[in-house]
Amino acid sequence: MLMAHPAVLRDLIAQYEALKVLGAGDSTPQARQRLADVSYTLCVATGTRDVDMALIAARHRLSGARPEDDSLLEPAGPAGPVSAI
Repeated sequence: MLMAHPAVLRDLIAQYEALKVLGAGDSTPQARQRLADVSYTLCVATGTRDVDMALIAARHRLSGARPEDDSLLEPAGPAGPVSAI
């Protein structure tokens, strides 16, 4: 599968979030169409079929995590300062 460039993913996420904040889903036909277009493009760019999953996938790719990296699922280490020896 082709992978979208991180700059493209960041831009698509920013556009989607801006459209949602501005209420594009309940706005003019042009705004609703733009939201639908950005949602579709996010899905295509991430290989998903649902915009919520597309956002998760895009953010995961931007975090620098590798597909086989399960570090997001592991509990955090002990909180507190690390002592140098």
